[in-house]
Amino acid sequence: MQNEILSLRKQLNEHNYNYYVKNMPTISDREFDEMMHRLQELEAQCPEMCDPNSPTQRVGSDLQEGFAQREHKYPMLSLANTYNFQDVSDFYDSVSKGLNGEPFEICAEMKYDGLSISLTYIDGKLAYAVTRGDGVRGDDVTQNVRTIRSIPLQLNGENIPKEFEIRGEILMPWDSFERLNKEREEQEEQLFANPRNAASGTLKSKDPKVVSDRKLDAYLYFLLEADATCNNHYESLQLAADWGFKVSSGIRLCKTKEEVFDFINYWDEERKKLPVATDGIVLKVNSFRQQKNLGYTAKSPRWAIAYKFKAERACTRLNSVSYQVGRTGAVTPVANMDAVLLSGTTVRRATLNNEDFIRQFDLHIGDYVYVEKGGEIIPKIVGVDIDQRPIIAQPVEFIKRCPECGAELVKMVVANKSSNQQTVESSNYYCPNSSSCPPQIKGRIEHFVSRKAMNIMGLGSEIVEHYYNSGLIRNCADLYELRIEQLNGDGSKQKSAQNVINAIEESKQVPFERVLFALGIPQIGETTAKILARKFGSLDNLIAADIQTLTDVDGVGQVLAECIIRYFADAQNMEIIERLRGYGLQFEISEEQQAAQTTKLAGNSIVISGVFEHHSRDEYKAMIEQNGGKNVGSISKKTSFILAGSNMGPSKLEKAQKLGVKIISEDEFLAMLDSLQ
Repeated sequence: MQNEILSLRKQLNEHNYNYYVKNMPTISDREFDEMMHRLQELEAQCPEMCDPNSPTQRVGSDLQEGFAQREHKYPMLSLANTYNFQDVSDFYDSVSKGLNGEPFEICAEMKYDGLSISLTYIDGKLAYAVTRGDGVRGDDVTQNVRTIRSIPLQLNGENIPKEFEIRGEILMPWDSFERLNKEREEQEEQLFANPRNAASGTLKSKDPKVVSDRKLDAYLYFLLEADATCNNHYESLQLAADWGFKVSSGIRLCKTKEEVFDFINYWDEERKKLPVATDGIVLKVNSFRQQKNLGYTAKSPRWAIAYKFKAERACTRLNSVSYQVGRTGAVTPVANMDAVLLSGTTVRRATLNNEDFIRQFDLHIGDYVYVEKGGEIIPKIVGVDIDQRPIIAQPVEFIKRCPECGAELVKMVVANKSSNQQTVESSNYYCPNSSSCPPQIKGRIEHFVSRKAMNIMGLGSEIVEHYYNSGLIRNCADLYELRIEQLNGDGSKQKSAQNVINAIEESKQVPFERVLFALGIPQIGETTAKILARKFGSLDNLIAADIQTLTDVDGVGQVLAECIIRYFADAQNMEIIERLRGYGLQFEISEEQQAAQTTKLAGNSIVISGVFEHHSRDEYKAMIEQNGGKNVGSISKKTSFILAGSNMGPSKLEKAQKLGVKIISEDEFLAMLDSLQ
């Protein structure tokens, strides 16, 4: 039993971190709740295992480094979750018992799947906005919240308290979410799992303009201390709406248990038509007086509960399997199905991951497959109804040749997790014809012009596609030969054509490390490009490096080194590089960068944590890299020291103390840099 308790605690802590901090959940809410309930049961049976740091003793945290924290006037507690009508019935009966049979109303309302937020208004104006955090304190995200159009900055109406707090959910509407993930997919960036994670990631952005551009929404559902002006929760929401807050119209006062069940059943279907994600129904005792009489447990109120909808699942016919080719040549199978409505959107396609996935389900064309979305943007096949399989159905066979250029596919080789010096064959295929496979060519051009690479504004995927199909470009070097008359077409696009030409010209000043990233060498991301640029100083030095020299670089393993060697051994790649050199792109670190580069922190792996006064986190990261140090995200025995600002994360502090890792302040860090030669 003790081993199971320790195992569950470890797993739940990891899932909490994935969900609230990384915004990348790996299990469903229901699976998480089942694990939590199991842990609660075991801890009740084994009181000697009591631990104040157990996941059962806390509310999940979304605190993020880089934001100032603010303590909540009243803790932001979570609600107990239930997934069946029996639990709802038990809740209703417990309320009746707690009120000694006194009549009561239940205010039933939609449970929006977003990021919890607390808003404080002073003199009718938004003063500050704070995330739930760990329930006691949260991140101050006021500047970002000010960009959300549905949150009023100035209230109107009568009887507005001088100071009050209202809580709700920050949401990303489905259309904004799908547009965002489409952009990320085009850049081959990791997709957000669902609107909740996208909203959370957006609200934690350091750039309010990013928040504004993504068009978040908000619904408010809890007016604190409303009993001073209202008798019940329903009236308080109507009052909030009168002041200018966006309040859900999906609210009903229920006088019986049957009315509660009717409300749940109604919205289990109707929610699919809503513009935002919902994952359940919240049930609250309406009367404030009765709420006070019922009181709270350690983690949640006794007068409220959340009913969670089951993940949406539908059965539909698999009509065919198509194959997509990315810029790196990776081939991804996609299921094409009869249209079905899931989580507010019409689904016709689902990813099949790879050949192993297809074999796992023994997929046949014509199969009736079970598809789940449950808030996920990428639908997934979770089962097959074998009983409905047609007699003539043929098994899905993974293709042998590229669907775009006809080249024979090969299996990817990846690093062995147990040893970065060894390689293993994966179950994923790719097209090796990088020089003339159209989607790879277009993908590399799109990567080259992207914001984090050459940042050539005005060249989105559709424009790149148009230029490619028109024969204007066949590789990234062709961009620098474009003329305004070629882009102006019928003469009506003079301004946009000039903007593109100007952006291409400005890109010649992009620093070497971003140029290296823009080349699209397999396995080289932003961070690796910085490491290689600073280690070798120029592209020529990198080209001349052999396998041993490359693998001697910290962070470069055998697989990456071989990718680099192969890339520069390709005559077409070298031809493009020489053309780019001739157009004036930066192929070496500038004299200013070289002059500023030192080895003061060479050999040091440094973790940054907390909020700083003198410089931003990004500026400190740049200082560390500029002085030969290495930025790392997690603490280990190999960590040299932690550069700590205020509000350092408690988990990092605890781990640093446990491992004996030195912690220094920003003043000490700056003084150390000045003293080192």
